[in-house]
Amino acid sequence: MTPQNLMLLPLSTPKLSIGCPTLDDCLGGGILCNSITELVGESGSGKTQLCLQLTVRAQLPPSHGGLGGSSIYIFTKFSFSFRRLQQLGNLYHASYPNLIRLEPLEDIYVHGVHNAQQLIHVLGDIEAFIAIDHTRLPVKLIVIDSIAALFRSQYQTTPADLKRRFEMFCNISGTLKGLANKFGLAVVVTNQVVDFIGPHDGVNGVRLGNLESLDTSGRRVSPDLGLARAHCINSRVFLARHEQSVGVNIHNAPSTTICSQTHRTFPLVFAPHLAYASAEFVNRKEGIVGVSR
Repeated sequence: MTPQNLMLLPLSTPKLSIGCPTLDDCLGGGILCNSITELVGESGSGKTQLCLQLTVRAQLPPSHGGLGGSSIYIFTKFSFSFRRLQQLGNLYHASYPNLIRLEPLEDIYVHGVHNAQQLIHVLGDIEAFIAIDHTRLPVKLIVIDSIAALFRSQYQTTPADLKRRFEMFCNISGTLKGLANKFGLAVVVTNQVVDFIGPHDGVNGVRLGNLESLDTSGRRVSPDLGLARAHCINSRVFLARHEQSVGVNIHNAPSTTICSQTHRTFPLVFAPHLAYASAEFVNRKEGIVGVSR
């Protein structure tokens, strides 16, 4: 498998807007089609929230930042956030009543998988499903949340298992890239982080794209599944949380109260077709929204 040169993609390649100009600017306009974008971050950083948001926004026409298509959402954890997805669907229908149908969940196809072999099988079914054109809107987005969960318990750290894991990486990524290119899809996968202990010049002396290290919640971390995983994706975005203590003056209180405030950041770790960019964001009822500085 050879790396795909995104610089060679035509300028007209469709992009899926996050719905916020501040965050879209970090990605050169949005999530690029014909490629794989990875969202990496600790639990609770906003990865799933953003994925759910994208599945609803994908239904908007291109003139409104969408792809005019339906989505396939593959989840690998024990439960799926149907309630949150329904809430987002209702909010977007209220905002775009003439563009998003009354039941937006009817254009989002959800499927659970529990191991890497099952994912390979499902991806084969998805190709046939898209080709037969069973959906009201053409499928334009595939989400896998999360890719790390499929490998954490299935493979050990023995040389033989690491080799099998890498081969499975390449198989899954090759299949996803094939689907993205064949049908003009945007593919988004999420990944976890692991604690990193070592020098400050990257992982084993290798920089993590635009950054020497990743920091979240006071921890130095690196993307799960190792450096080999970086060769299986086109772009990587890091969703980080930073706790900050701030003093708050409360009326009639004898002293200043110290409160914890969470700052969330959205740095672009790497994308061969984009310069480094970063932004702050907040997680609101209507989804993830960038904060203008």
